[in-house]
Amino acid sequence: MYRSHVLVCGGTGCTSSGSPQIIERLKEEIKKQGLEDEVAVIQTGCHGLCALGPIMIVYPDASFYSMVKVEDVPEIVSEHLLKGRVVTRLLYDETVTSGGVKALIDTDFYKKQHRVALRNCGIINPEVIDEYIGTGGYEALGKVLTEMTPDQVIQTLLDSGLRGRGGGGFPTGLKWKLAKQNDADQKYVCCNADEGDPGAFMDRSVLEGDPHVVLEAMAIAGYAIGANQGYIYVRAEYPIAVERLKIAIKQAREYGLLGKNIFDTGFDFDIDLRLGAGAFVCGEETALMTSIEGKRGEPRPRPPFPAQKGLFGKPTILNNVETYANIPQIILNGSEWFASMGTEKSKGTKVFALGGKIHNTGLVEIPMGTTLREVIEEIGGGIPNGKKFKAAQTGGPSGGCIPAEHFDIPIDYDNLISIGSMMGSGGLIVMDEDDCMVDIAKFFLEFTVEESCGKCTPCRVGTRRMLEILTKITKGQATMEDLDKLEELCYYIKNNSLCGLGQTAPNPVLSTLRYFRDEYEAHIKEKRCPAGVCKALLSYVIDRDKCRGCTLCARNCPAGAIIGTVKNPHVIDTDKCVKCGACMEKCKFGAIYKK
Repeated sequence: MYRSHVLVCGGTGCTSSGSPQIIERLKEEIKKQGLEDEVAVIQTGCHGLCALGPIMIVYPDASFYSMVKVEDVPEIVSEHLLKGRVVTRLLYDETVTSGGVKALIDTDFYKKQHRVALRNCGIINPEVIDEYIGTGGYEALGKVLTEMTPDQVIQTLLDSGLRGRGGGGFPTGLKWKLAKQNDADQKYVCCNADEGDPGAFMDRSVLEGDPHVVLEAMAIAGYAIGANQGYIYVRAEYPIAVERLKIAIKQAREYGLLGKNIFDTGFDFDIDLRLGAGAFVCGEETALMTSIEGKRGEPRPRPPFPAQKGLFGKPTILNNVETYANIPQIILNGSEWFASMGTEKSKGTKVFALGGKIHNTGLVEIPMGTTLREVIEEIGGGIPNGKKFKAAQTGGPSGGCIPAEHFDIPIDYDNLISIGSMMGSGGLIVMDEDDCMVDIAKFFLEFTVEESCGKCTPCRVGTRRMLEILTKITKGQATMEDLDKLEELCYYIKNNSLCGLGQTAPNPVLSTLRYFRDEYEAHIKEKRCPAGVCKALLSYVIDRDKCRGCTLCARNCPAGAIIGTVKNPHVIDTDKCVKCGACMEKCKFGAIYKK
């Protein structure tokens, strides 16, 4: 029995910041102090506050150390773990109060969250099956196999109101019901862990922090629809998630929780991994299944839908990681418990990856219906440097931008669609007044053009034509006729593309046109980028009244474009200027500005 447990985040974010080295040093120092039998060091998944990594939490007092460095470890061990004196200077600022140390759950970042899909992330060692079992793991599978019929399982999901968290929002119970109704000698259960949206890392964090929850949910799904084989399609670019899934599958097989005759009920179910090679289109269900079959990942026309004819031509269900992560808790706590959270048509919680211009970048799980303002200002800590909120991009390349006028919109599937955006898998990129919305639309179109599989002409050719027009606009070479053509192309591609990639590719353009048309027109009519982002429309100017002639700007100009003598105002030669911004960054007197 240990008196203290030290939890160190082992998610991708903290790992890249050096958490493995911190764990190694912790073990060395604990051994040096003779505390091996008193203090346990546990590597966990993501705690959510990625901006503060590497993260270390010491229990039972729940002291939350942030941005820990290897050189801090000896002091934490000798002072806190040996002498019982918390190292206050290393704690997360918000947990330190005049009355002592505030619980992490009472901080602004956590107090409005409700963790269901993420309930074990940051709490257990994902590489130890006993820790998952200790938090109630595999109880739902046992309940399903020994107390419930397949129809009762499906009805529980239908009553819960759980909708697919991969972006489409299709009712999960209905998808399972359709697959169960189709008789076949073989059926399959698939998991979409091919998370490809720029800025999205929700599924990765669940797999890294709680892989067994996905295995348990897939086994439940197999029982419900009559399948004995599952496949997890995961990105090869997620090495930590892949490794922990391999460990989890091996452990579950050893414990008899995967394989033959699970819980002595006669039910057989096993799971294999398939690694994706980074094709965004393989996030589309039929393209994913085609890739599992060993073919080029391209979508198929629907119908027939996967519930009728999916993987290897057999009835198949496909859900994403977050959808599966909710299922064991729904089985254990009941459909009414889950349905009590969220809104009328969007039940439960949703995990978002917060990124962009925001203080608290990281992972959050909120009840559906929480407003965008609450997520950004309260949980996210607001916009840095006193800048104003301009827009939030949800749904990645398939989604749209939510402007400041909708800052108080409750986040759910239908509300976001009504304003031209979508939930997507859960990426939420925050933008401030310094972001150009035309440039943002162009960024997502560049991504879509690269990721189009090329199977259908509207997507293959149409997105490239859209990108060409957007590029002309950002260079100040477009006309208003080009803008009309761009909008017409958006609707054509949306209505005629084969799969969801092409059908949603115009969304970033349409939403920015809807709310920020004035920026498009400024680029075209005035040859000006209001946000000062598009280089072709920029020029840097030195204010003669503020310039002190220190020559710092001239010395740092890579193009030799700044002319002047010591103690006299300088001038920028616009013909030579490469618009890198180095001069403005180095000027100590605020004498250089963009126009």
